[in-house]
Amino acid sequence: MNLIDWLDKPYYSLNAYFKNTYGEKIYKIAVNAGLSCPNRDGTLGSRGCIFCSRGGSGDFAVDMSGLDIETLNDKDYDKIMNSTDYVSRQIEAGITKFNKAVGDKFIIYFQAFTNTYGDIEYLRRIWTEALSHKDVVGISIATRPDCIGDEVVYLLRELKEKYCCGDYVNDLSGKDKSFDKFIWIELGLQTIHEKTAEYIRRGYHLSVYDEAVKKLDDIGIPYITHVILGLPYETSKMMLDTVRYVNERKPFGIKLQLLHILEGTDLADEYRKGKFEVLDMESYISLVIECLENISPEVVVHRVTGDGPKKILIAPIWSKDKKKVLNTLHKRMRELGAYQGMKV
Repeated sequence: MNLIDWLDKPYYSLNAYFKNTYGEKIYKIAVNAGLSCPNRDGTLGSRGCIFCSRGGSGDFAVDMSGLDIETLNDKDYDKIMNSTDYVSRQIEAGITKFNKAVGDKFIIYFQAFTNTYGDIEYLRRIWTEALSHKDVVGISIATRPDCIGDEVVYLLRELKEKYCCGDYVNDLSGKDKSFDKFIWIELGLQTIHEKTAEYIRRGYHLSVYDEAVKKLDDIGIPYITHVILGLPYETSKMMLDTVRYVNERKPFGIKLQLLHILEGTDLADEYRKGKFEVLDMESYISLVIECLENISPEVVVHRVTGDGPKKILIAPIWSKDKKKVLNTLHKRMRELGAYQGMKV
C-alpha cells in the first residue's frame, strides 16, 4: 500500500512531494545562466537538438532585461548573457514577482541549455549563490548526461556536503526537514532508441546516460530524467519502453514532456514538409496513463505534459490549454481506476 500522500491525484506529483516534505507549496524560478551546449558550440554540432529553440528550452526563464529572448539580436543577447550578475538578478526578480501572491520558499531551476557545461568556478559561483539565498530551498540543474564530468561530480559532492543535511526521499516519521537544501540534476534523455536519438541529434549513446546515473547515484545526488513523448517515427510501445527503462534505474523523478513543434527549429521545417504528425490529445492522454501505470509509486512525476511558449508554438495547438489537458487526464484516470505504479 502506498503511504505517500498524493493529494488526491492518481500519481505522485512534484507539488505533492513538496507538500509532504516542506508542508507547503514550493515555487520554481527558472533562470538562464548564459551557458552553451556541446550541441551548439561546435563540439558536437552547431544547430542544437532538432526540437530545441533559440532559448535552449529556457524560454520561460526570468529575463530582467524585459526583452523576449527569441527576438533579441545576437549582440544584445550576448551582452545580457555575459553580465556578471545576470543570474542573481533573475533570482531576485523571480522572488519579488512570486512573493506578491504566494509563499516564501523557492527552487531555482537552471533551465536553459546545458547547466553543467561551463567553467567550473562559474558553476560554483552561481550554484552557491542560489543555494545561499535564505528563501531558496534547493536548486535543480538541467543538463546532458555527457556533461557530468569529474569536476562537476566533485563540485556537486562539495555543495551537497555544505548545504544538504538530509535524505531526499520522503521522511514519513515526521522529522522536520524544512531547513534542508537540495540539489537535483535533470538529465535530458528523451528516448532510449538510438535511431531516434540520431534523428534528433542528441549526440550521445544510451550507455552515457547509464554512466551519468551511476555517477550521481554514487554521490547521492537525486536526478530527474526527461522523456519526450511523441518524437517522430516512435510508436507508443517505443515510448513506453523508454519509460520502463528509466523506471528500472529508480530515479528520484521523471518528466513526461509532450513534443512541441516550435518556430525556428529544424523540427518545424520537418513538420511543415509533412514528414510526421503530432499526437492528438486523446492519444496523448492514453499514452501518459499507460506510462504512469508503469512508473514506480515512489518516483516523483515532475511533469505530465509541458508548456510550449505560445508565441512560437506551432503544434500541437491543443496543448495551449494546459488546464484542460490535466483535467482530462485526471478525469480519465479516475474513470479507469488507473494510478501510478499499478503495473509495476
